[in-house]
Amino acid sequence: MATMLLRFPGGRYHATPLGHHVNEGLVEWPPSPWRLLRALIACGYTTQRWSEVPPAGRRMLDALAAVLPSYRLPAATVAHSRHYMPMGSLDNGRERTTLVFDTWAHVGDGVLAVRWDCRFDDEAAALFDVLARHLGYLGRSESWTLAESLGDDARLPDGTDAYPHVDDVRPGPGWEQVSLMAPERPGEYAHWRERSVAAAIDALPLPPGKGAPSAALRSKRDRVTIPFPRDLVACLEQDTAWWKQHGWSQPPGSQRVLYWRRSDALTTAPPPPPVRLRRTRVTTMLLALATSSGGRSALPPCARALPQAERLHRALVAGAGRGGVVDCPELTGRDDSGRPLEGHRHAYVLPVDLDGDGHLDHVVVHAPMGLGQQAQDAVRGLRRTWAKGGVGDLQLALAGQGDLSALRRLPAPLDAGIVALLGPPLGCRIWVSSMPFVLPRHAKRSGKNTIAGQVQAELASRGLPAATVEILAWDDRTRTLRHAARVRRPPALPPPVDAALALRLVFDRPVEGPVALGYGSHFGLGLFAAAD
Repeated sequence: MATMLLRFPGGRYHATPLGHHVNEGLVEWPPSPWRLLRALIACGYTTQRWSEVPPAGRRMLDALAAVLPSYRLPAATVAHSRHYMPMGSLDNGRERTTLVFDTWAHVGDGVLAVRWDCRFDDEAAALFDVLARHLGYLGRSESWTLAESLGDDARLPDGTDAYPHVDDVRPGPGWEQVSLMAPERPGEYAHWRERSVAAAIDALPLPPGKGAPSAALRSKRDRVTIPFPRDLVACLEQDTAWWKQHGWSQPPGSQRVLYWRRSDALTTAPPPPPVRLRRTRVTTMLLALATSSGGRSALPPCARALPQAERLHRALVAGAGRGGVVDCPELTGRDDSGRPLEGHRHAYVLPVDLDGDGHLDHVVVHAPMGLGQQAQDAVRGLRRTWAKGGVGDLQLALAGQGDLSALRRLPAPLDAGIVALLGPPLGCRIWVSSMPFVLPRHAKRSGKNTIAGQVQAELASRGLPAATVEILAWDDRTRTLRHAARVRRPPALPPPVDAALALRLVFDRPVEGPVALGYGSHFGLGLFAAAD
């Protein structure tokens, strides 16, 4: 990753958002990705004596432009001063003046961190380090800067995060969106320019036949390409006067992007001391699903549990990472070194039908190892998801959290669905498939990889006792399981055998649910219901 730390010796950061007047009193906070890349280019010309951007600089800028950075923001307070600037003319013998606002973010000794999730070659990385160390200002010239690059393993300074908006991720109360200017991806800009230049030239066709074009036509065909810089680096080098002269409303090669930041990231009063809300770990959180119209028939059918769970899981992991590195083993199922956890104690994302109408209406997020504050915030931040079939967005709301016993307090008609999911309070001996069981390995006729052997191994890995395994015939009650989605989305691997089984498990002693076994069990497959 490419990381830059910025300190402001004057304690102030001056920058007006692009498209706004200085007298509007606005501050671009955090600094836009577009501004950061232009600052690096300007630093190269002024301190490294560039006559043009070198190849290593182009590779560096292309890598930075291909991703949106995340930020670690210090506490900042917006402030301003007012100046009566001379206009160079007289009015009744007195010099005319105009009132100008100078607005800045007061950061004091705070440190701003900017991190791009990209990789450089050695030459580009060395150049990034040199430019960072020579960066003298960011924004207006009075916004003095001391900067440095940072290694991947270094700890970021204290502060609050700001990160790009991602679909299905809503951090919730206490957060706000800000619009920043960012470069387009170099490849996307190149494709757009090629199409635009071709269309502009086609509007000035050559004369038919073998007649030579006139000098005026050749000149027009040459000039028509001037408003389209040859690549993204050329876009970043153009000043405001140039792109306004050629009819642009914003710099070519730029795009507006939305970022999430804390609502108090830029206050109008001295920042209060940080307060960390520490939540106790819980094992279970319940989300309610609803459509915008409130109609239950538009909710996804139970057969779509697997894809719905995968969408929710991706949104949860993205919300836990907030645009950075995800360090949440209860959601990812992996430890700090990336190795899978053992014992199936990480989170199960189980879409369920609690009211028995054949449609998914709730999602149970259950982790025997417990859900920490980061995971809980990710679950709370989920506001919507979507379903196949064009029914529009599905709304999500937190319906409860705690341990499994807290679910038993749900009112009718949901209480019957909870008893089927968890069993009665003292447990249940007989469990029957409510979602198809899919073998995690190829079945053998004998040995530990028979169907019964694989079920026993799945039970043992979850700390459950052995059970008698019965394969149920397809009848009116079980036949619906054959139509359930059973293959996870890439890059996840497909099941060894794409076949559904309906099972009955009989334990020697009562056990408590949820019981989910086999391939895709953490995403709704292999779920059993209490039968006695």
